Amino acid sequence: MRLKSIFTNSFGILISRITGLGRDVLMASALGASVWSDMFFVAFKLPNLFRRIFAEGAFTQAFMPSFIASKHKGVFATAIFLRFLLFLMAFSLLITFFPEPITKLLAWGWDAKLIANTSPMTAINFWYLDLIFIVTFLATLLQYKEHFATTAMSTALLNIAMIVALWLYMKEEPKSVAYALSFAVLIGGALQVIVHLIAIRKFNLHKILLGGWKYRKRKDVEEEKKHFNALFLPGILGNSTPQISAFIDTILATFLLTGSVSYLFYANRIFQLPLAIIAIATATVLFPSVSKALKNAHAAEAYAHLNKAFWLLAFLLGAAMLGGILLAEPIVWLLFERGKFTLTQTHETMSVLQMYMVGLLPFGLAKLFSLFLYASHRHMKAAKIAVYSLIASVTSSLILMHPLGASGLALAGSIGGWVLFIFTVKEVGLDKFLNIIKSKKSLYFVTFMSLFTLLLFALNSWLVTLIR
Repeated sequence: MRLKSIFTNSFGILISRITGLGRDVLMASALGASVWSDMFFVAFKLPNLFRRIFAEGAFTQAFMPSFIASKHKGVFATAIFLRFLLFLMAFSLLITFFPEPITKLLAWGWDAKLIANTSPMTAINFWYLDLIFIVTFLATLLQYKEHFATTAMSTALLNIAMIVALWLYMKEEPKSVAYALSFAVLIGGALQVIVHLIAIRKFNLHKILLGGWKYRKRKDVEEEKKHFNALFLPGILGNSTPQISAFIDTILATFLLTGSVSYLFYANRIFQLPLAIIAIATATVLFPSVSKALKNAHAAEAYAHLNKAFWLLAFLLGAAMLGGILLAEPIVWLLFERGKFTLTQTHETMSVLQMYMVGLLPFGLAKLFSLFLYASHRHMKAAKIAVYSLIASVTSSLILMHPLGASGLALAGSIGGWVLFIFTVKEVGLDKFLNIIKSKKSLYFVTFMSLFTLLLFALNSWLVTLIR
């Protein structure tokens, strides 16, 4: 297992997430959990949804195996890039001219006036999708060369752009702050594209793309493109369960009390921190190695990676899950309770965070096991499993949203995460999972988690007494 690459990737993601939390702290101070924060989060939701789907696996896990197997890599890569970019640009133009229908789709529970006020921001934010596709495509080529640092740290540029906008417009009216954030999203996306182009040039990958453009009319890559097409749509569905679930939760939250969309956003930002720096960082680094090992019939090597990575994720994600549940109030207080973010909003966000954290361990481990489905081209199986998870999540959301509010939506997402994990392990091979946990590490894991829980209980009691 490539620990150095994993830690490098994790460190880069950590920097990005720290700047993201800094951005959210300023945003909470400037807008609180208000109608304007809800409006911005709704406008940013769709491009952010696609960012997570693209950047956190769907495109890469369809493109990478096909790219590795391609006999004409440059031509294949160029053809896929142009097809996607032209489609997204046309889609973005459509949203620019007709933003209200898509905004209504994002916020069914809002009245016509609120939809009309949010629509211009939706049109602005949507162009970020085009930029993040370019970033994801270039990042996948860099992953092929096993370079991860540029992509991991580049999200910090988006956050920095938004922090600068907040700093400049902090004292302005909420409407000006929301619009400044929307334009900052595009500036941050452009900066991400620039740093990836620099990295592509450094690794001489631009030669592949230039050669692909020169010979783009070759007909002998048609079968490769068809193979990619067969993998891509199932790959999107298989990777996007948490994002689609969160997207639906945002829609459902618009039927709840004002601020519910913001509670979900702020809590999910904290939840995403350990998921990204531990699970996504590990899966991103391992995927090229696992794909190459399985392609070359070195299955033992691939499953050795799985064994080592499983215990790394189990200990780290297990500790983060317990910490997020038991220390939720001090965490939210420390990060957000200032300015227009009140004590009541802290308690609401705390409850949502605890429900999200219930699903941290299964989501992270499912991400790891799913590598073997994508590396062995079983994208359709992964998609079916994702559908089961999504059905469980949405059904639970409809049942729990009224008695528990935003917390019920978060708990429903965690239920979907457990369903995703169970079915993914079953498909990869229950025998392989049992072989992993039949070791002394299982005893170490249970002992560590028990002692860590007692420590967190004591720490939480002391911290709550201190801050209140």
